[in-house]
Amino acid sequence: MTSTKTLYLLCSAAPPVFDVAHVIEEAQSRGWDVCLGLTPTAAHWLSGSTDGLAALTGHPVRWQYKLPGEPDVWPAADAVLFAPATFNSVNAWALGLTDRFAIGIAAEAIGKGTPVVTMPCTNAALAAHPQFEPSLATLRTAGVSVLFGENGFVPGPAGQDAPPHFPWQTALNALDAPPAP
Repeated sequence: MTSTKTLYLLCSAAPPVFDVAHVIEEAQSRGWDVCLGLTPTAAHWLSGSTDGLAALTGHPVRWQYKLPGEPDVWPAADAVLFAPATFNSVNAWALGLTDRFAIGIAAEAIGKGTPVVTMPCTNAALAAHPQFEPSLATLRTAGVSVLFGENGFVPGPAGQDAPPHFPWQTALNALDAPPAP
C-alpha cells in the first residue's frame, strides 16, 4: 500500500505564482497530494487557470474560507509550503491577521504542529522595511522554515516586474528535509 503525503501549497500574488502548475507537477512527482490555496489577488491573477489547476490537483482551488457547517474539501495537511509569500502576506501572517484564507491556513498550521516552509518573494526596498525582518523572525521562532536570503530567495531591486529566478526547487527540497531540532 502506498502512503500519500498531503501538501497545502499556498501562494500570494507575486510573479512566480504563474509557475504554479509546474510546481504542482514537481511536488506530485515527489509523492505529494497537492491542495492549492491562494490569496484573493493571486486567485484573480490565476482566474483563467483555476479549473485546470483543480483538475491537476484533484482538489478545488481555494481562496475563501468555507461557510460554517460546510464540509472541508481538502484532506488534512502533512506539510505546508507558502511560496511565493509577499511582503504583505509575511507581515499579516506574523501578526496573526487571518482575514485571508491562505494566511489563516498558514497560521493554523503553526498551531497544529504541521511542518511549514515559506519562501518570501519581495523586492529589496520592501525587504528593508523595518517590519519585515521582525516578521521573518516571528515566523522562524514559531517553527516555520523561512527560505530568504542566501539560503532561499534573494530579493532584487524595486521596479522589476518579475524576479529573474525564483528557487522553487529549494522550496520543494526543504519539504523533504527533516525538521530542524
